[in-house]
Amino acid sequence: MGDGIDYLNEVRMRGRVAAAPEVKELPSGDQLVTMRVVVGRTDARRDGPARSKDGAGSARSKDGAGSARSRDGTASSRSKDEAVAVRTVVDTIDVACWSASARRVAGRFAAGDVVEVEGALRRRFFRTGAGAASRYEVEARSLRRASAPTRASAPRSSTSP
Repeated sequence: MGDGIDYLNEVRMRGRVAAAPEVKELPSGDQLVTMRVVVGRTDARRDGPARSKDGAGSARSKDGAGSARSRDGTASSRSKDEAVAVRTVVDTIDVACWSASARRVAGRFAAGDVVEVEGALRRRFFRTGAGAASRYEVEARSLRRASAPTRASAPRSSTSP
C-alpha cells in the first residue's frame, strides 16, 4: 500500500465443526466449500452475556445477589464469579475454503470434528433480493483435524447463541 505499515491479517482457531461442510458451485463455475466452526471464548467475563453449558441463558435476580435463575425457573445460590466460571461462551465462525487443497481437506470433516483452521479474515460482498449485503468469514489457507479436548471442556455447537 506504500504507507509504511506492515499490515497483518492472520486467523488461527481451533473448534468444532457445527454441521457437515457444504460444497457450493458459483455462477462462474468455481467451487467453494463452506462450514461453520464453533469456538469457545477465552474470557467470558469480558465478552458479554454468557450461556450455560447446557445452552440455556441465565438471568440474574433484580438484586444481583448470589441467586441466579435459569430460563426453566430453577435457581442456584452461586456467587456472580462462580456463575460466570461454569459457563461456556462460544462464537460460530463462517469458514470459506477456496483452494483445491483446502476444499479437499474440509470435505472430509463431519459435524462434531475438532479442527484447526489458519487463514485470513475477509469481508465478502454480494447481492440479495433486498440489495447489496456483506459478511465476514475466515478464508482458510490450511486446515487439519485436531485431537479432541476432554468432553467437559469442549464447547458444543448446541450452545452457540
